[in-house]
This record gives sequence, C-alpha cells and structure tokens, in this order.
Amino acid sequence: MVRWESSAILEIAEIIMAAEKNMNWLGFALMTVAFWGLYGVFLHKGAIGMKDPEFGRYKAFLVVGIAYFLVAVIAPLILLKLSGSNFKFTAVGFKWSLIAGTVGAIGALGVLLAFGAKGQPAAVMSIIFAGAPIVNALVALWMHPPEGGMGGIRWQFYAGIGLAAVGGFLVTKYKPDPPKKPIIEKAVD
Repeated sequence: MVRWESSAILEIAEIIMAAEKNMNWLGFALMTVAFWGLYGVFLHKGAIGMKDPEFGRYKAFLVVGIAYFLVAVIAPLILLKLSGSNFKFTAVGFKWSLIAGTVGAIGALGVLLAFGAKGQPAAVMSIIFAGAPIVNALVALWMHPPEGGMGGIRWQFYAGIGLAAVGGFLVTKYKPDPPKKPIIEKAVD
C-alpha cells in the first residue's frame, strides 16, 4: 500500500513538473502584461516630466527608443554571442521581424499621440490592451486559417472577442477620475 502511494505521488510529481516545464511561457506572458501595463503610465509621466507641452511627448519617445536600443539590440547581441549563435539571418525572418518592430514602434508612437491629444493613460491603455488581442486574433486567423476554415471556430472564441471589447469599453468609461488638484486661494491684503 505504501509502495503504491509513493509511486502515485512520484507520478503526480512528474506530471506537475512536466506541466510546469510546459507552462514557462505563462510566466513570461505575465511578465509582459506587467511591464506593458506600466509602459503607458510611465511614458505619460516621462512626457509630462519633460516640462515641454509642445514637444515633451516626442522627447519621451526618443528616450524610449534609446531604451529599446539597449534592450532590443545590445541585449540580444550579447545573448547571441554568449550562446555561440551565428549571425546569419534569412530574408523572410529579417523582413517579418523588421515589420514587427516597425508596427510596434508605430503603436508606441500612437500611445504618445493619444496622450498628446489629452487621452488619460488609464483610458488609452485600456483601449489598447482590450483592442490589441482582438486585432492579434483576427490577423492570426487571416494569416493562419484554422483547419476546416472559419466555420470550425467555436462560439467561445467570438464571445471572447466580444468580452474583450466590452471590457475595454467598461474600463475606459468607468475608470476612476484622478484626484482634483486643490485650488490655492491667494491671500487678500
């Protein structure tokens, strides 16, 4: 009996370890959620911190570009070099990666332009993060149609798209307002 229990426990442990190994992507996805969730708030704070109402957002975007260079150019170069990778790129891989970087950078610029048009970070980022998964899902379906065509897609997929849209709307519509700045009255002599 004890032998059966210990082998069952070992089997369960192996299943859990295999699941954890296969779920590493989830940790990275949640890391991205956290950092991209911070992005809009920090970018807005950086643009305001430039103390330049006309060009502060562009200055902030320039600094974001420097950060992208450090994180997206220098770090991969070091990782590729340390891992012993060659530096050969296929034309197709290079093209699609360049397109991905371009649309990502244009999206980041769109965030700044929305802030410059008086969009509040909570509203802007809610719309972006509710809308982006919808765009991602639809473009992925277009580029990689499911086996059996569009008719094979279950209703839950469409419900998820609808819920994402409704969620983005609700968060934007009912977000808490920032505290009002106190009115400072001047002393009358």
